[in-house]
Amino acid sequence: MPRRIDYYDDPNAPAANCLVPSVNVVVTNEAGGVLLIRRSDNDNWALPGGAIDLGESIPEAGIRETLEETGITCEITGLVGTYSDPKHVILYTSNGEVRQEFSIVLTARAVGGEPTPSAESREVRWVSREELRNYRMDSSMSLRIGHFLRADGNQSPHIG
Repeated sequence: MPRRIDYYDDPNAPAANCLVPSVNVVVTNEAGGVLLIRRSDNDNWALPGGAIDLGESIPEAGIRETLEETGITCEITGLVGTYSDPKHVILYTSNGEVRQEFSIVLTARAVGGEPTPSAESREVRWVSREELRNYRMDSSMSLRIGHFLRADGNQSPHIG
């Protein structure tokens, strides 16, 4: 199975060969839970998200990716931050693509649907804010969730 391998500030990391704008979405429900997926390509927990397609806006991409990966329909409500650290690269073993991190992280509220796994997500679940730290995820995803939890809409977005 093709894999995704994240490297951060690793001298053994392959050199980036592309930059792909992408989006992640922190979706919350009425109980305050955060929507997480267990990725099929690396078994880590993560926020839903993916590449922004030509012809779509950032919010459209966030809504589409969330629905495709989780079965949840959402409404975009804000911005957590931007993430473009060149020390973070992602290798996709299926095609040898090595992406420099380039992600915009949005906030959203769930408006419908049921958590449903997809080809990209082994599991989908609502997780309480207190339990988020108990889920294994890449450090870049932990950073994004940490910025969301600290700001929770009351601070300027992270720019990095």
